[in-house]
Amino acid sequence: METVVRIADIHKRFGDQVAVDGLSLAVARGEVFGFLGPNGAGKTTSIRILLDIMSPDRGSVDVLGVRSALSVAHRIGYLPEERGLYRNMTAEGVITYLARLKGLGAREARRRARALLERYGLAAAARRRIRQLSKGMAQKVQVLSTLAHDPDLLILDEPFSGLDPVNQQVLEQVLRDLKAAGKTVIFSTHVMQHAERLCDRILLIARGRNIFEGSVDDAKARLDIRLRLRTEGDVAPLSGLPAIKRVFRRSRDGDICEWEFRAERSLSVERFIAACVEHRIPIRHFTMLEPSLHDVFVRLVRANDAVGGEGS
Repeated sequence: METVVRIADIHKRFGDQVAVDGLSLAVARGEVFGFLGPNGAGKTTSIRILLDIMSPDRGSVDVLGVRSALSVAHRIGYLPEERGLYRNMTAEGVITYLARLKGLGAREARRRARALLERYGLAAAARRRIRQLSKGMAQKVQVLSTLAHDPDLLILDEPFSGLDPVNQQVLEQVLRDLKAAGKTVIFSTHVMQHAERLCDRILLIARGRNIFEGSVDDAKARLDIRLRLRTEGDVAPLSGLPAIKRVFRRSRDGDICEWEFRAERSLSVERFIAACVEHRIPIRHFTMLEPSLHDVFVRLVRANDAVGGEGS
């Protein structure tokens, strides 16, 4: 699959502060790629380097086959972390204007602006000035402004920040539509639920360093599964299953206890249930809990912090 973005071993310092520390990534055409990390991890600095807004101290960047994103700016849609639109322009007017700056003719720019506003529920606000819109509506307009010139690559820095749950769903639909159209999308966030639902692959950074790159499933495979069993039986025989790593009691109600088993992912539900039957352990309730991307995020970031080192 064609690689449309490649960053190789980039470094960036601001005085004594290390913002990016040997970061590398590769994004294939048509991917939705999540650029994840806690606040201050170096996400925005890395995006600015990718876009050639600032230069790395060392390392290389390749975007859409060229060394500088500025030379292919017409093929890129960029939503910066700092929001801002011309407050006295209308929603339709500002989308049209920004599309024309990317090379579209006036008629086509206006047509696309109207189509986007209609598609994503803002047709009634088309003639309203930006200063008359709510923060969430204005942010949706800015997102749509990044799409109007039909770019091949979308780079969105914290696009969900400040949106209410309804508008977050709208933005998720925007990203799904972009993927369906074959576009490549990179978005940064520190909210894992969006990445878990949307991303083909993710990069997790902390202190400016890459601490995981791969699919969401690969990330979840880093953690154990959790099995919860309510029973009045003796669970000691279950601790002998080869994949069980830890057993502890969560609660007790009379004779019935709820136990949690931490296990390697190789342990199947069928094998666990069969062991209960084999040892005549009554099952009052059973559930298996898969780790979430949030769980992985917290675990890996804490592990990285424990190792220490300087970063941003």
